[in-house]
Amino acid sequence: MTTESQEIHRVSHPIVRRKLEVARVLDITPRMRRITLVGEQLEGFISAAPDDHVKLVFATNETEQTALESFMSATGVPAGDAPKPVMRDYTPRYYDAEKGELEIDFVLHGDGPAATWANQAEPGQHLHLAGPRGSLIVPDIFENYLLIGDETALPAMARRLEELPASRNVQALIEIENDQEKQPLATATTLACRWIKRGQGERLLEAARQVELPQGSLYVWIACEAKLSRQIRAMLINERGIDESQVKAAGYWRLDPNEE
Repeated sequence: MTTESQEIHRVSHPIVRRKLEVARVLDITPRMRRITLVGEQLEGFISAAPDDHVKLVFATNETEQTALESFMSATGVPAGDAPKPVMRDYTPRYYDAEKGELEIDFVLHGDGPAATWANQAEPGQHLHLAGPRGSLIVPDIFENYLLIGDETALPAMARRLEELPASRNVQALIEIENDQEKQPLATATTLACRWIKRGQGERLLEAARQVELPQGSLYVWIACEAKLSRQIRAMLINERGIDESQVKAAGYWRLDPNEE
């Protein structure tokens, strides 16, 4: 009988809300900015999986500021017709408990509360966040990994690559705006990385359709625009015959905000 530790499983974490201070701002590429956060409230922070996410909380007007303050002081999200703060999901790129530092990477895509805030962020400013509320634990039971995503997925991809052991083989398909958005990816694994310039999504889907699947056990992780993520997942399962239990697909953003 397999134990939970040998299977993909979820673990829950207490939801803790934190007000942190910007310590450093670093541009990784022209469109990717890394912001390092510090503060006493970071103590006890937990992020057990590479694709965890925290809720970043923003306020751009008086109503949103009131909602933010209510959210940060409450035990739950305001109910009913009470104003709710603006929140966005982001991956904890790196957490150093000894230094008391948390890094989060932002894609500077030019709009939205998170990108707008990150574009003007400076040391000394503050950022509110909550979570992670849970982690999907993928134990080291797979020989091969196929990682598929765009810039928004790069923090989680890079973190997974850093955490995997040298005995693993990884193929990565990464959609980016242009060659300037390529990042160095540190890993002990055997990595084959293909950088794909953005082309309305078809290029990433076609690259996934043509990828050579390895022999041995395989885990597939997909994160990009929501509709495209679903298309890639369905194609890999229905056309390529990958067991759906070995495929995790997430929609990190929506091209059409009205689409469910």
